[in-house]
Amino acid sequence: MKTYRQTLLEIKQYAPQNDLEKQEKLLILQALQSFKKRTFQRTNLPCHISVSCFVLNYQYNKVLFACHNIYKSYGWLGGHADGIYDLAYVAKKELQEESCLKNFQMIGDTFISLEVLDVMPHLKNNQMVPAHLHLNFTYAFLADENLDIQIKPDENSKINWLDIDKLEEYVSEKKMLTIYHKIWQRIKKAI
Repeated sequence: MKTYRQTLLEIKQYAPQNDLEKQEKLLILQALQSFKKRTFQRTNLPCHISVSCFVLNYQYNKVLFACHNIYKSYGWLGGHADGIYDLAYVAKKELQEESCLKNFQMIGDTFISLEVLDVMPHLKNNQMVPAHLHLNFTYAFLADENLDIQIKPDENSKINWLDIDKLEEYVSEKKMLTIYHKIWQRIKKAI
């Protein structure tokens, strides 16, 4: 398991791929400087660290997305760091919990993208969650689309392998489509 210092170094060493990522990396580093280890806890109300999983099949033509209960839209899997500093470990844990996938492999050895995501106020488990930022790190994975997958009822209502070229038909959050396309373009360059 990576330590706080190792993960901080990994974030500092990440090479942003565009101007927006340069600014988002700066914002994340400023949050880490201000809140330190508290940034890894969702109880840090202004912002906290989350991870996302962009899971492709071995043919690179489908992505595993879930229809999220809160957003009522298909999207990537993932969750909060909740005090764990090893973000790749958190991504793998979230992927297993939210899909029941047992076998998958990570593409590369670190996150493929970072994002600062605004989260609107919402109700979760009968508790009001205020607006905040997710300082998000996206990991890419490969998995066999024929393996069993299952929903996680408290998180999502459906989970499916979706045609990567038809995400507009399933994703109602337009800002997320831009992020998904960015990640898909990066993966295509790497394969």
